[in-house]
Amino acid sequence: MILLLLALGLALGPAGCGITLDDEPRDIETPGRLGTSGEPAPVGAGSAVLRLFMVRDGRLVRVPRRVPAPLGPRQQLDALLAGPTAEERRDGLTSAVTTMTVTGLRLSGRRATITIGDRPDELVRSDEVLAFGQIVCTLTSQTEVGTVSFESAGEPLGVPRADGSLADGPLTIADYNGLLD
Repeated sequence: MILLLLALGLALGPAGCGITLDDEPRDIETPGRLGTSGEPAPVGAGSAVLRLFMVRDGRLVRVPRRVPAPLGPRQQLDALLAGPTAEERRDGLTSAVTTMTVTGLRLSGRRATITIGDRPDELVRSDEVLAFGQIVCTLTSQTEVGTVSFESAGEPLGVPRADGSLADGPLTIADYNGLLD
């Protein structure tokens, strides 16, 4: 009896779910590359994905880039500091990281410490919140970095979070949730 029910279920299964079977194979359209431009990835662009955070309309936007091989935290930071590509600029992306001078990166365990060059003693600018967010979100989007802290002149640096509060300890992407698109 159980064998009969199992055989009946196998025979009626495909018909019962509303999917019709084709008599011959057919071509299936493949979707284009996901991204903002809709253009296919350039030939030889690479198989690894680098996740950078850029700025559009005062918000942090995750931007995937194809690279030949996985990049370490130093190379990720260098790519971020280089700013958006021409294609990304055409898509309305900018970078707020240009408001500061990054002079070093030290990795201890999963904490990255970023050294910021001399800063004028003035109130925090709104674009600095985005700049610190770009760095934190970019570095913590990879497995090698869990938290990011900042220093200047050998001292911990209080940096703004998305909510406007200052933090002098380790930061994560969660500290910038309010700015993420």
